[in-house]
Amino acid sequence: MEITHHTVELLEDPFGLLAGERFEFHLYANVDEEDELYSEAGFYIRALYLVSGDEEKVLHYHLHDRATGEVLDFELEEDEEALVADYCRNHLPEEESTEAE
Repeated sequence: MEITHHTVELLEDPFGLLAGERFEFHLYANVDEEDELYSEAGFYIRALYLVSGDEEKVLHYHLHDRATGEVLDFELEEDEEALVADYCRNHLPEEESTEAE
């Protein structure tokens, strides 16, 4: 799996109930044609990433079909989950909202 580009947005906590900051990432990825996740339209990963003090981690993620936006019933393998976490950690925005390619 190769993450080609992303969007990221800081999620607001208007009531101040949650510790830390949460970011919603949309990670656009390519996989080999032999991979079970492969489709002509492709997919993206919607990941919720937490930054709180020394703690940084993916809280949860869903895979979505790019053509329809539907949630795909797949889970990433451990190495792919680590890739997503590393990618999010390395692409945290300095501003409140950003888009990158």
